[in-house]
Parts: sequence; structure tokens; C-alpha cells
Amino acid sequence: MRFSFKGIDHIQLAAPKGCEDNARKFYGEQLGLKEIPKPENLQKRGGCWFICGDQEIHIGVQEGFLAAKKAHPGFIVENLEDLRSTLQKQKIAIKEEPPIDGRKRFFVDDPFGNRIEFLEYLP
Repeated sequence: MRFSFKGIDHIQLAAPKGCEDNARKFYGEQLGLKEIPKPENLQKRGGCWFICGDQEIHIGVQEGFLAAKKAHPGFIVENLEDLRSTLQKQKIAIKEEPPIDGRKRFFVDDPFGNRIEFLEYLP
């Protein structure tokens, strides 16, 4: 093969039309991710983008939106228990799942019902 994969540039999560304020509140204010500008030629589509480490999270408007209940991004977090406490104080429901060896994790739903996983690797 002459090609090789280098990583993931971004993930896209779907949301309903008019999602931007709720996306900014959840991803920007509650999770503390920085919003980045969408390219000018894509702005009329709606949605918004955030930066997470070296990757981007694109919240895109989808006609006939249905939340992803199984498919999900998994965000690596440092100080996972601090994030858990922060989210609980904001009345965001935490969902526990069976552990994975070498990792602590939990799930939440974003404001649109998309499943989001947060995990931390154990030393």
C-alpha cells in the first residue's frame, strides 16, 4: 500500500435545526471545549464546531434528525472524576456501563440525545 492513516481529523455529531445555542451551552460552557469558526462557505448550513485536543467536533444540522443511541465518540479525559462531579453539579445524568480493563468510563447524552463517552486510562 502507498497510503497510511495518520489519525482522525474530526468527528461529526448530528443535531436538529436550531441546535447552535444548546450545542454551545453543552460543548462550550458545560464541557469547556473551545468553539472554532466554521469555514465561511459552510456557515449557512448551521451547526458549530469545537476543538478537542488535536481533533475537531462538528455539530451538524441533519434534516429528519434522530439521535445516535449506540454509536458514539469516546473522549479521553484527564481527571475523569472531576468531570463527573462537574457534570453532576450541572444536573447532567451520568450513565454507567460495564468497565473496560485499564480504563474508567461513563456516558452522558448531549442535549440532542446523542450518546457521549468519557474515559480515562488507568496507570
